[in-house]
Amino acid sequence: MHSVLLIDDEIFARTGLRNLIDWHACGFEVVGEADNGEDGFEMIERLKPELVITDIRMPVVDGLELIRMTIEKDTHKPGFIIISGYNDFSYAQQAVRYGVHDFILKPIDEVMLQDTLIKLNHKLSADKITQRKREEQQKTECIAKLIKGEIESEETLFQVAETLGLQTEERVIYVFIEVNDRFPWSASSHMSYEALNAQLKSGIAGFVQSFTNGNVELNFYEHRNRLGWLLPLSVVESRQTELSRFIRELQIRLTRDTGQVIYLYAGKVVKSLKALRESFESAKDSLQYKYLNEREQIVLYEDIKKFPLNYVDMEAELYTKLTNYVEENHESGVNKTINEIFDSFTKRRCAPEAVKVTIHRCVSNIIRIMERMEVDFRSLPSLGPILTWQDLNISFLALKNLFQAFITDSMKAIGTQRKETSKGGIHKIKCYIEDHYRENISLKSIAAHFYMNPVYLGQLFKKTYGLYFNDYLLRLRIEEAKRLLRQTDMRIYEVADAVGFSNADYFVTQFEKLEDMTPTEYRNKLLHHS
Repeated sequence: MHSVLLIDDEIFARTGLRNLIDWHACGFEVVGEADNGEDGFEMIERLKPELVITDIRMPVVDGLELIRMTIEKDTHKPGFIIISGYNDFSYAQQAVRYGVHDFILKPIDEVMLQDTLIKLNHKLSADKITQRKREEQQKTECIAKLIKGEIESEETLFQVAETLGLQTEERVIYVFIEVNDRFPWSASSHMSYEALNAQLKSGIAGFVQSFTNGNVELNFYEHRNRLGWLLPLSVVESRQTELSRFIRELQIRLTRDTGQVIYLYAGKVVKSLKALRESFESAKDSLQYKYLNEREQIVLYEDIKKFPLNYVDMEAELYTKLTNYVEENHESGVNKTINEIFDSFTKRRCAPEAVKVTIHRCVSNIIRIMERMEVDFRSLPSLGPILTWQDLNISFLALKNLFQAFITDSMKAIGTQRKETSKGGIHKIKCYIEDHYRENISLKSIAAHFYMNPVYLGQLFKKTYGLYFNDYLLRLRIEEAKRLLRQTDMRIYEVADAVGFSNADYFVTQFEKLEDMTPTEYRNKLLHHS
């Protein structure tokens, strides 16, 4: 609702005006009345209405004089609508020069005034938005100067403090508000960052207003993937609590209001606005301690400043254990190792970069295993998320779940591929025999080629094709020998050598065993029929 002040020396005119119009429907709320221009001017200064509806002819100070006094006063400048019973063009001319929004004659036409108010409502709303954006931009530029250390003079510092509604010697803290687990592959990210930031700002404003009566100026700075808040220490003190409790209560409030996973990082308390850069840098340092605790979602610089971070990669033993368990399809071993990996992040105080390196290395190792086994890993539903999370704000638990999902999917895919390989592997062996039977091959040499136990291979071959390996190999060689005897004039020892027999006599014996005739008899029989 836009605020409106009614000024008319006739009480009945004011009462009629108040009751004639559905002010709320037009977007306005009457905040006061005055019966003369002098009192009206005082109420404008005190109430700061966005619109003043005033009569022209009034005692003490008339309507036009009131407008002139208000415009010349370099403070609040509301919009004006003039209502007069005098159809005097000179009044209208003067009103236009003062920038009056409209000039309405008595008796008031209800529809005309209502239309005017609705149009003015739209204009004031647009002006408010423009003004708010302008003010926010000015504040953003001021905060940027502070956190970059670009304040060059006391005069500039004073101007910055005035724009931010703070004192130059005000003790302040820089706080990052970070929304986590808004993934592009999840429905939880449907709200834009602009809308989400607006929701966060509104939540902070509501939280602060609950114990300060809304008298505190709120100053925000929108970073790429988190919101910065310039928090005056006086706000914390007005809550009569410690900073840690204040931040925790705010985190709980924002989490509840937005339904999002909210992390808060508070920098050090500095003694003046000019030192804000120190608080900003320490808040950035606090971001690196995100994975210090599995379930904690607030980080205070004062709590972590004494603890060094670990940027070193994880122990090689854990990598080996994980990959072995994945290959062995050992589910409980995999789950235990994942817990060990993530426990090591907190115990060793790993920086986010160290966590990223570890996750990337684990994922790369598993992908290499799948590539060697010809697993179609690109179709895994968890592959995209585990490859793209690095540039997102992700909580400790969400990252663990993401990693767990990828490892589980990979283990299942490897297990499925192993079963398929077991089924299709014997067919590959059969094809290999058909391609190489002319060579000096044996069950033992083929088993070695396919990294299999020769006894197991012989049993599998018999079970699959109903023939022992040696019988199948012999049939292949004899069939090829028969073809050569039919189609060529090669000698018997040449045929034997061509089909894989190093001894011609042994070839003749095996040929006769299968065909009930020698190779020579087989060829002579063909000649006789010809």
